[in-house]
Amino acid sequence: MRVNTLKRVAVAFALALPGAAIATVIAAPAAYADGCYTWNRTLTQGRSGDDVRQLQIRVAGWAGYRDIVENDGRYGPKTAAAVKRFQQAYGLRADGIAGPQTFAKLYQLQDNDCTPAHFSYGELDNGCGGSGWSGGPLSANQTKQNALRTMWKLEALRKGLGDKPLYVSSGFRSRACNNQVGGASDSQHLYGNAADVTSRTSSLCQVARGARNNGFSGIYGPGYPDHDDHVHVDSRRENNRDDSSNTTSWSAPDCGVGN
Repeated sequence: MRVNTLKRVAVAFALALPGAAIATVIAAPAAYADGCYTWNRTLTQGRSGDDVRQLQIRVAGWAGYRDIVENDGRYGPKTAAAVKRFQQAYGLRADGIAGPQTFAKLYQLQDNDCTPAHFSYGELDNGCGGSGWSGGPLSANQTKQNALRTMWKLEALRKGLGDKPLYVSSGFRSRACNNQVGGASDSQHLYGNAADVTSRTSSLCQVARGARNNGFSGIYGPGYPDHDDHVHVDSRRENNRDDSSNTTSWSAPDCGVGN
């Protein structure tokens, strides 16, 4: 995890200011520009563009039970609902409108490379100890972008579990790595869409049950073969490049998690 300390202090200060003062601070992008992304307008339903798409990446983990937030650049009801859940989770005014306070919290959470505060690219590229982002069905850039979305979902899952650490035991796998570990031939790990996670403070069943609210359409945990020591989460429903149907598949029988 890489943390820009000065940025986080400045944004924390901004979050403590009254609304008018926040608007004044946010109007100066240089105060928050972090090498990743800076929003320059308030986003509401009906808006569209790359700024909406960037927001959707970061609120994908607040989709709600059994749902997903499409990364389509259109600010529709699902995006608004996810923003509202994000706002509620972080003690902001929960109106479903992405404005200065919402962006200030996102700036506080994201590092210079766009990863969320508690996860890193290195952590997600560890299927066989780290091999870069090539060697899968997609380009390295596409795979890395999928991994970024996966991390933001994990950040939301972590928040829902009381802001306690989650540990990724397997993230992206190249084809060679996937073969080495005996993964499924069309595993979501190949696309950067999946992570196997553990926790030292929450039970695996708590993790599996919590993941149902964080945009994960694939969940496998205790009671599913070979998943009694971790929880697998993925975004198969959003993957149009694999050989599987875009459906939800949950199986953690010991936790009461199923389709």
